[in-house]
Amino acid sequence: LDALADTGHIATFIGMLTDSRSLLSYTRHEYFRRILCNILGREVEDGLLPASELPFIGKMVEDISYNNAKGYFRF
Repeated sequence: LDALADTGHIATFIGMLTDSRSLLSYTRHEYFRRILCNILGREVEDGLLPASELPFIGKMVEDISYNNAKGYFRF
């Protein structure tokens, strides 16, 4: 995630992918989303990301969690 953020590609990241259809894969995706939100939240608190951009950051998390993969796979 840091490498994607450093190169400016994190907003287009399609998120965590898995080919598993097991019930346990849902918890892995939830864990990934929580880690992503914790990293971004910590960067806002530390002043590395501007708090004035919270609407954009929220939209970016929504895109990484759902919209980017939906668009990439054309669902």
